[in-house]
Amino acid sequence: MAALVMDPNGVYLDGTFGRGGHSRAILGRLGARGRLIGLDRDPDAVAAARGLAAADARFSILHQRFGALGQAIAEAGAETGVNGILLDLGVSSPQLDEAGRGFSFAADGPLDMRMDPGCGESAAQWLARANQAEIAAVLSDFGEERFARRIARAIVGARSGGSLVTTSQLAQLVARAVPTREPGKHPATRTFQALRIQVNQELEELRRCLDQVCDCLITAGRLVVISFHSLEDRIVKHFIRQESQGPPLPKGLPVRAVDIRARLRPIGKPVHPSRQEIAANPRARSAILRAAERLP
Repeated sequence: MAALVMDPNGVYLDGTFGRGGHSRAILGRLGARGRLIGLDRDPDAVAAARGLAAADARFSILHQRFGALGQAIAEAGAETGVNGILLDLGVSSPQLDEAGRGFSFAADGPLDMRMDPGCGESAAQWLARANQAEIAAVLSDFGEERFARRIARAIVGARSGGSLVTTSQLAQLVARAVPTREPGKHPATRTFQALRIQVNQELEELRRCLDQVCDCLITAGRLVVISFHSLEDRIVKHFIRQESQGPPLPKGLPVRAVDIRARLRPIGKPVHPSRQEIAANPRARSAILRAAERLP
């Protein structure tokens, strides 16, 4: 909140409403003329947000993914731009905790993993059609899984003998396929992360959103992003660095600093959760927050 809300009468956007923790915190810092636009691709989150919208006229909610940032801002009537954009990336706790959503192997459920169950194919459907090389590439690229080929081979083998349709079936298959385990981690953790990212196209969605950020922020507006794994954070870090240095120029070209048309400047250093926060909320342990300000 300290990095995001600079003008209590400004217009802000929470690109990942979830269950509204951040949105309520933003509204608590806004004045009577302030305004907050919420987005979420999950229909359950949108349904929860409608209660807040009914209780607080400063808040509105759109069933929209943040990759359609510019379209959502225009739809909300904020075409001139917003004072701040918040992105809290990845899966939300309600999605993890509800077995029927298929995000977690903690309880058995359908192998779905879609943030919007009404759009696209489920994890089970993707695994049923992808070839072994595609599955291995996703597990390696998005899960950084060193046994990606071994797991992909096991998935294809199990698929030929019957459907792979539940979270428990997949978790048990991975546990059998992986020869060694990371201390304190279930062997299927990286596989589930990779499939979730693939099914929801999370990294592409993030890139699409960041490409629109500078056009959607007013001068001195703030971007605040909370990432939970290195793949997301790498994209955010590179984006802020690139936009703070201006467009790439030929090496050795003499250019005055005043002529470098940077669009963002980083705000402070990356913020990590404290020990106290991790103790209270273990799911925050891998979080990293980066902030930037829109330049004129």
